[in-house]
Amino acid sequence: MKLIVVSAGLSSPSSTRLLADRLAAATLRHVDAEPEVIELRDLATEIAQHFVTGFPPARLAAALDAVAAADGLIAVTPVFAASYSGLFKSFFDVIDKDALTGKPVLLGATGGTARHSLVTEHALRPLFTYLRALALPTAVYAASEDWGEEGLAQRIARAGAELARFMAPATPDAAPHVDTAAAIAPRSLTGAITSVDPADGFEVVPFEQRLAALRVP
Repeated sequence: MKLIVVSAGLSSPSSTRLLADRLAAATLRHVDAEPEVIELRDLATEIAQHFVTGFPPARLAAALDAVAAADGLIAVTPVFAASYSGLFKSFFDVIDKDALTGKPVLLGATGGTARHSLVTEHALRPLFTYLRALALPTAVYAASEDWGEEGLAQRIARAGAELARFMAPATPDAAPHVDTAAAIAPRSLTGAITSVDPADGFEVVPFEQRLAALRVP
């Protein structure tokens, strides 16, 4: 299996790359995969050329192919103006529209203050949802004061385990797939969520009849 890590950090070293590396290490503790890191700052010129010419230079084409062929993706960006960086967005703008369909993606971001902690939800998650990727439930944001804190380490560990679980292939002796949503919230014959499992059988009472029963004689 292949694990691709996309880091949009601009400095060297960068906190963005550090978070990306820690997320990759947390994932690899649970799944046997070959990691590859793509540093977008090294591809900035090629990305700009692609926008102008419509054709990716060789290094950028190799990076795009690697992302498309990945079994799992870690995408980490620094926060610029309360959102992802322009370099990060530009890379995913030039990727094929179907390259991330159904692919598990672990989202990460770094910033100077905790006030930007929701950037993973209001900026990153909508982007990858639009690309039809499987954005994992746990996203990791790291502010400057988070480094060395136990809470960040716990979030990284949880996120890495989630990505590994979605990357792991099914085995013949694995437990059968369970439709978690259906188990938690059974649906009626019309598709509406109900607290009663339709398999047990139940009588559907029309809404008008329920209202009539409430009327005062």
